[in-house]
Amino acid sequence: MKTNQTSKITRGALWLGLAMGLALPLCGAPDASATGDLTVACYYFGNYHPGDPRNTKNKGKGWSEWELLKAARPRFPRQAQSKVPLWGYEDESKPKVMAEKIAAAADHGIDVFIFDWYHYDDGPFLDRPLDRGFLKAKNIDRLKFALMWANHDWLDIMPARRGVKPPLLYPGTVTPETFEKIGDLVIKTYFLHPSYWRIDGRPYFSFYELTKLLDGFGSVAATRAALDRFRAKAVAAGLPGLHLNAVVWGQPILPGERTPVDAAKLVKELGFDSVTSYVWIHHVVLPEQATDYNWVRDAYFKYWSEAERKFAVPYYPNITMGWDSSPRCHPDDEFGNFGYPFMNTMSGNTPERFKEALALTKQRMLADPQSPRILNINAWNEWTEGSYLEPDNVHRMKYLEAVRDVVGATETPKPPIRKVTQPRNGGSR
Repeated sequence: MKTNQTSKITRGALWLGLAMGLALPLCGAPDASATGDLTVACYYFGNYHPGDPRNTKNKGKGWSEWELLKAARPRFPRQAQSKVPLWGYEDESKPKVMAEKIAAAADHGIDVFIFDWYHYDDGPFLDRPLDRGFLKAKNIDRLKFALMWANHDWLDIMPARRGVKPPLLYPGTVTPETFEKIGDLVIKTYFLHPSYWRIDGRPYFSFYELTKLLDGFGSVAATRAALDRFRAKAVAAGLPGLHLNAVVWGQPILPGERTPVDAAKLVKELGFDSVTSYVWIHHVVLPEQATDYNWVRDAYFKYWSEAERKFAVPYYPNITMGWDSSPRCHPDDEFGNFGYPFMNTMSGNTPERFKEALALTKQRMLADPQSPRILNINAWNEWTEGSYLEPDNVHRMKYLEAVRDVVGATETPKPPIRKVTQPRNGGSR
């Protein structure tokens, strides 16, 4: 866990002002040493490796989402596409590759990878980066991990065609029997692992789409009973319980997503322990093709205030690095704001502005003694949605350095495992 090097409130205020280059009214805001360290979690989307059985069946041998990134091109003036990963188009399911990611994350202040975890009625999907990569990495002790069950519909939208309704490949709604199997699986395989992230001793498990969860059981009461059984299973396995988290939004993004009519009431009735967000645009409509990053940030901060008032459980804020889903659009189709992934983007999300958003978030969290000391970032590697901390060939390590500068490294940085190299194939700006 990170250690705040500032010992007094006034020094913490000065540090924040210097970090942002702003004169901010921080008098009286406690620093992390007075109230507890910040925990920084980062979402991890695992579709950047060849060999996944479902991808092989649907897209062909060797396919991964890197192919979309390689094919991306500018779709409107001054759009920064395509993105080229500085580390190359690596196979994230390899332990050595994942060890490099773990080292970079830990060296730059990230405590947790929250894996977007997929499991449908007929089994898992995109599980190899976690099971074959992360869990077998030699330095796994440097980073915690957790699961966010991405229980949304998986449609064939890679790449998407404008005006064509994408076929549904895997429904996000699962049967009660599947849910019971999922509970048994995650407790045995993940929750008991020494590197699994716990809050107050209880493993953190997040649900992406509450409406799909409800659809599987048919009622709030039946869903609550299933969650209570899930908790009881964890206790029977020797755990002190579970910390169940709900991802809640006001603006659906993916086709088929639905917003709960009364999210606060539903969270309370289902007994969740906390709520959070996945990305800023779940709460902010982008009004322009290239919407200013700071405008989106400020609009999200208004939602944050609303969430703190609305929910009876802690709200964990989100910091989003950017948004540009155009690489998931077929390159031959006209681009515009026609519906995901044909939609408006964020612009001006420089490392400096991202750092300012981090510092403002930290300032706000530390100013409130009752605020939970947990935040999450979108994302470690959402390359084809334009939100990633992994280095590209333009900004290199600057987004990760922004995290390190604002929240501090998790421990003394270790020498890199290998030198950063340019990718051997694909992509240019």
